[in-house]
Amino acid sequence: MNTLYITGAGVSAASGIPTFRGEDGYWNIGSKNYTPMEMATRAMYENNPREFLAWYYHRFATYRHHGPNEVHHWLSDKNLITQNIDGLDGKAGNTDFIAIHGRLDQMTLFHHQGDDVMAFNAPWDNVNEDNLHHSLLEVFNINNESPKLNESFKPYVLLFDEYYTELYRISEAQQRMIDADKIVFIGTSFSVNITQMALDIARSQGTPIEVVDPDPTHVFHPNVTYQKMTALEYVQQQG
Repeated sequence: MNTLYITGAGVSAASGIPTFRGEDGYWNIGSKNYTPMEMATRAMYENNPREFLAWYYHRFATYRHHGPNEVHHWLSDKNLITQNIDGLDGKAGNTDFIAIHGRLDQMTLFHHQGDDVMAFNAPWDNVNEDNLHHSLLEVFNINNESPKLNESFKPYVLLFDEYYTELYRISEAQQRMIDADKIVFIGTSFSVNITQMALDIARSQGTPIEVVDPDPTHVFHPNVTYQKMTALEYVQQQG
């Protein structure tokens, strides 16, 4: 059976990385002046890169050395699309997973959405935390407080006011959904477009789905199984 796994932040919880919408979630922690929904945007990166990069660094880059957990290792040979940007699936050995929202350990040239660019390693270890704002602007090649197209760098992450492009392998992700005999959602709140896209395809094709979450979101689908448990409990049950 060709089973497609689509994972969210619940998968990385056992690695000590906060989920997005839980009590300790990223989206419950804003900056002094902005909410997370305002911070994680292309507009903020363009207009206030100092604050954007500092927020991004504190919320995400500080977790860059965390390691994969048992769930990532279990998924290492699976057909996988992850919403997570932590890159832990790659650290666990999955060589063909789709990081549909980007990867923390990479960056790209700042480009018009849809342009053909490559992602490459982000030099987070070159950041000087004693002079954080200046150092981040230097690492991302941003001068005069404003990033320049095709000169500055941008974290390889899909922001709230951006859309899925081929940089994020969206066509391949859709094809994997179409080809799947079953789709298993693990640790996701179904609050992003990629999960809705997968549900739409599953409904249109009659593909059975499984939802793994301690407090699962109930979805409109004629053939759904709910597993009310954590991602770790699920993989331990699978053996």
